[in-house]
Amino acid sequence: MKRIVSALSACALVVAFGATAPVRAETIKLRIASGHPPGVVYAGLMKDFFQPELKKQVEAKTKHKIEWVEGYSGSIVKVTETFEGVQNGIVDIGGFCFCFEASKLPLHAFQVMLPFGTMDPTVSLKVAQDVYKAVPFLTEVFEKKYNQKLLARIADGGYNLGTSFEWNKVADLKGVKIAGAGLNLNWLRYAGVTPVQGSLPEAYTGMKTHVYEGWIMFPSAWVNLKLYEPGPHYTLIGFGSITWHGLTINKNTWNRLPKDVKPILLEVARAYEEKTGTNNKERYGKDIEKLKGGLAKVKELDPSVRTEWAMSLKDWPQSHANTLKKQGLPVVKTLNTVLDSAEKYGYKWPVRYVVK
Repeated sequence: MKRIVSALSACALVVAFGATAPVRAETIKLRIASGHPPGVVYAGLMKDFFQPELKKQVEAKTKHKIEWVEGYSGSIVKVTETFEGVQNGIVDIGGFCFCFEASKLPLHAFQVMLPFGTMDPTVSLKVAQDVYKAVPFLTEVFEKKYNQKLLARIADGGYNLGTSFEWNKVADLKGVKIAGAGLNLNWLRYAGVTPVQGSLPEAYTGMKTHVYEGWIMFPSAWVNLKLYEPGPHYTLIGFGSITWHGLTINKNTWNRLPKDVKPILLEVARAYEEKTGTNNKERYGKDIEKLKGGLAKVKELDPSVRTEWAMSLKDWPQSHANTLKKQGLPVVKTLNTVLDSAEKYGYKWPVRYVVK
């Protein structure tokens, strides 16, 4: 939990009795955490951009100071615990994948429901921003149900498929165990591949011990987590760049922050959000080149293979939407906004999904 320590003890009395007083300097201690290591781009940006930038801005523009207590790589909360960790105040600010909250945030994986979208993280983020604007529920649910405030949406690099073996067509993957996370396991299942739920912290071991033979993964993780060692083949299938991580703050922590700190926090969070798009875009090409430089065999498939895989999934968006409609979720509007927004930014879907 966050503890705000007053520089002057009298400040506590002023607040307690609701009296008006000048703003007092405070040292604001914040616990920030992610189950992922800083080697994963968004977690690295939390540590190397969001934290120092917030500290710098707050201390330059106010009388307050920021002290961070860090908990990366699952040292405070694991990847499956971060959302509830923020909700319950175990940590103040958390970064996590919505993929691990399929029952509580089923609609937030909307881009996963429409695979083979844009591979450009900056476009993926713009599409997500359009969707959140059109569907306020996506933002409001954090505060109304889960005691936290959404600070930033987080884009990932484009997803491809890393494997321990070479493959050239979808049929080569039939019955092979491939790892993914949450809803993207359906990309595998519908294509006849055997899906295995995984998480990045155990990906290297899972590949090394042949629990599975591949991962749906962006190239930065393949490089930074050395997944090229057990998985020397990285195939550019182009599943899409997905914006389905988030940075949230515990609502009680937010409410206790000094008024002059809140707008600074939101400003830095917006900058962080944009960086997840631009940084991942910049990193994508560089990481592909690193893999090509001797770390792995990188192969680009014929577009027909991508189209074939997309065709195997053409009925899934509607099928999944039907399930979410029964929960009263605005899924039809959400998915059609994704489709239309991507086209607005110039993207052409290999299969134009229909969701009614």
